[in-house]
Amino acid sequence: MIKGFWKEVQKVWDEGILGTGLGDIFLAVGIFLVFLFARKIFFQTTVKSLQLMVRRTKTTLDDQILAAIKQPLEFAFVVVGLYVSGQFVPLSETLAHILAQIVRSMIAITIFWAIFRVIDPLSSLFDRAIGLFGSESMHETIKGFFVKVTKAIVVCLGIAAVFQEWGFNIAAVLGSLGLVGMAVALGAQDFIKNMFAGLTIFLDRMFEKGNWIKSSEVEGDVEEIGFRATKVRQFDKALVTIPNSKLANEALINFSRMTQRRIYWRIGVEYRTTKEQLGGIIQDIRDHLHNNPNFETDPAKAKTFVFLDSFGASSVDILLYCFTKTTIWGEWLAVKEQLAYTIKEIVEGHGSSFAFPSTSLYVESLPFGTPEPFAVSETRLPTDSSPSA
Repeated sequence: MIKGFWKEVQKVWDEGILGTGLGDIFLAVGIFLVFLFARKIFFQTTVKSLQLMVRRTKTTLDDQILAAIKQPLEFAFVVVGLYVSGQFVPLSETLAHILAQIVRSMIAITIFWAIFRVIDPLSSLFDRAIGLFGSESMHETIKGFFVKVTKAIVVCLGIAAVFQEWGFNIAAVLGSLGLVGMAVALGAQDFIKNMFAGLTIFLDRMFEKGNWIKSSEVEGDVEEIGFRATKVRQFDKALVTIPNSKLANEALINFSRMTQRRIYWRIGVEYRTTKEQLGGIIQDIRDHLHNNPNFETDPAKAKTFVFLDSFGASSVDILLYCFTKTTIWGEWLAVKEQLAYTIKEIVEGHGSSFAFPSTSLYVESLPFGTPEPFAVSETRLPTDSSPSA
């Protein structure tokens, strides 16, 4: 009985899994574990040596690439160990075929994983083309967009390579995806519309990260421009996510693209101000604007007007129309405040004052004197009960 049982054990041991004995499988696992142990030794010696070599170079690009491919290299040792363990052990045809498919799939994953990881360090080469995009922030926006697109393409190619190793007909899959894509497109019209609107925003450079924009929907600073939507931080610090199609298809103000910033005032002085005083006030304001480096007075770049404009209900109005060189809001407020102080000194220095809304009431005597007051007689009026006369 024991002898028969032992024969059954030997039979299971010899047949193993898919025609490969359990002894060979355990041997393959042992070889695989040796490679896992060797991986630690390799990275403690070889990789550290490579790190010391790349640190001696002037550029940091090689350091970034080595750091990026470190994890794929560790995974590559797993793949090599799996392949070697299969070569040292006589496997059945079925198991050898499955193992070969697994190894090739893991090789494809390792390659595309490394490419995916290297995209970010290599994107620094994109920085050399910063002059093509007008500003650093626009450069960063377009750079981030192309990095995302490239990563998406690498992921798709990696998945296709793995599927191909397992016998999938990629051409047929892509053909069927065309039909599926038509059905999906009908249900994802808004997404596709927003994606193309995002491309329009990039290509037309309507705005970029960090710009202050205003539309009918939102006003604030742009924090992120994505494939589908743009995130805008309002001045109350609330974050608004708005679809790209709404921003691309309507009038949009980009305050960050101002070349100069405008000051437009109507200065009302009292009617008692004389002609000479008005002329002196206007001329002094003009001189201050032209002599102050904070204001842009070049006619080719900005218009500057200081004129007597109109006679208001309670004031003589002077039009002040000028531009500051700074477009930064805080600096503009400081320049405008100083201008207000100067104008107040000029007006008061010429002996005039600022007008305020008022109403004048003129009372004239009537031509026939004062009318007599109407007095009600205290005589009792007759009633029905009173005797008639």
